[in-house]
Amino acid sequence: MSAPKDLLVVGVGVMGRPYLEAAARLGLRVRAVEAAAGWDSRPTDLAETFYRVDGHQEEDWAAAVAQAVAERVPDGLVAFAEPHVLAGALAQDRLGLPGPSLHAAVISRNKALQRATFAAHGVRQPEHLLVPDVAEARDWMLERLPVVVKPLTRAGSEGVELVRTAEEAAELVARRTGEGKVLVEEAIQGPEFSWEALVRDGEVLFENVTAKETTAPPYFVELAHRCAHLFEDEELAAQVHELTRGVLAAVGMRTGLVHLEFKVDGNGPALMEIAVRTPGDYLPDAIGLAYGFDLYEAVVRLALGMPVDELVRREPVGWSATVFPTTAPGVITGIGGVEQTAAHPSVVRVRLRKKAGDTVRPLTSSSQRMGHVLVNAPSPTEREDALKHVRETLSIVTEQAEGTR
Repeated sequence: MSAPKDLLVVGVGVMGRPYLEAAARLGLRVRAVEAAAGWDSRPTDLAETFYRVDGHQEEDWAAAVAQAVAERVPDGLVAFAEPHVLAGALAQDRLGLPGPSLHAAVISRNKALQRATFAAHGVRQPEHLLVPDVAEARDWMLERLPVVVKPLTRAGSEGVELVRTAEEAAELVARRTGEGKVLVEEAIQGPEFSWEALVRDGEVLFENVTAKETTAPPYFVELAHRCAHLFEDEELAAQVHELTRGVLAAVGMRTGLVHLEFKVDGNGPALMEIAVRTPGDYLPDAIGLAYGFDLYEAVVRLALGMPVDELVRREPVGWSATVFPTTAPGVITGIGGVEQTAAHPSVVRVRLRKKAGDTVRPLTSSSQRMGHVLVNAPSPTEREDALKHVRETLSIVTEQAEGTR
């Protein structure tokens, strides 16, 4: 009898735990690299060894991965979130393990490198300008308003702002001068979507489109994701197909999970950005419900070169969504309707990160959201009914306090 395969998971936290659970079901030997912030709650029953990362930089993660690999070469590696991508890809590249490719990982971690790469490959994207400081983009912005200002490497909408007027441009320049390199882009006006795909040796095995709902400008924080979106316009669907394959070719994507975001205007889809890691906001949970298979297990299988075709389903069997409750900034004085919300037949779970007495800040990035509700319904109409129920039933009351406006 052959020895079980060895899997190294880089980054766990809460949202990455299903990778460990999938590995346990497959009978794998599992080791994990985990941040100090999640050390005390690490699931020691799901991995034989944990390697602690005390810093917050990509180099800190790379050092921990190098240590793990030096102790025992894994048969496969899964890098969970943004800070883990390069550390994982370096090891995958050196050891010849399945992975997105070092080129894809590097490109995905820098929005300016993405813009340069996609321009060279003819992928439609916003007109853009890279500057060492936002003050140097003042004239360019004023000639092209509205524009979007982005940092190069952050995630979760952090630091992304829409600038609509000359007055807003002057205020932003005054506030963000000295921040360092930023990317300034024309603002594509239209609905936003994401595309999630499982890729093996450059071939798309599975794909899903997610329709996004965001806050109003200027920050565009995501408030809801509806999975298994279908474009009724056949021409638009064909354009999305061409865009996504063009992006994969441009970055040299090999094997793993891809998440890219795009907007659609009168000229069709335009790429916003790509990531070669697990999408956030519990999208893998929602996608798994929509298509009836465990997306985490599929990623583990791909990382180890194991068969995946019989696991993956390509047609939706449900209509899922994640929704993020909002409330006015202030101190939370009460939370109601949790049990009633959870009792709805299409609500899978309600998970709140804040409680009475906690402070709610103005919503400028996804890290400030209060939690999520996961929904799965038998039809798109019933999904909308469930989302309406969540928004009308779950009540988070705040009282304005100094510093929360």
